[in-house]
Amino acid sequence: MNVPDNLLYTKSHEWIRREGDNIRVGITDHAQAELTDVVFVELPKVSTNVEAKAPVAVVESVKAASDIYAPVKGTVVEANNALTNNPALINTDPFGEGWIFALKIDSPDDLKNLLSAAAYKEQSRGKLLSVISLTPALRPVIVAEEGEPF
Repeated sequence: MNVPDNLLYTKSHEWIRREGDNIRVGITDHAQAELTDVVFVELPKVSTNVEAKAPVAVVESVKAASDIYAPVKGTVVEANNALTNNPALINTDPFGEGWIFALKIDSPDDLKNLLSAAAYKEQSRGKLLSVISLTPALRPVIVAEEGEPF
């Protein structure tokens, strides 16, 4: 799982890159891998005011649709229109050309509530371990000649 150290993260798998008074937002490598092939992105409208943790965009894949949340309160200043014609950029370059939107943040202090790369890795590792511990152990089944379990 690729987790660049120079970004901030949310528990809902968005990444955040600070760019002065603005932030650029996308979904993490983990999120795009879980969604699989992205086929459509509903982008936010520029100038939309958003609240922290409110849905801002939607990413649809062959597997599922997922809301993308605002990491902090702010105003949408840019949407990645390249995703309209090539939504697969989210899969091929989630931390670069696959960004989704940019926000002008209301308060830089709100960024303190986001996760560092180390904290995001730990959270993701903890979720993976939880899933593994909840998965029942696989048990071999011996089959008799007639195809019935032994």
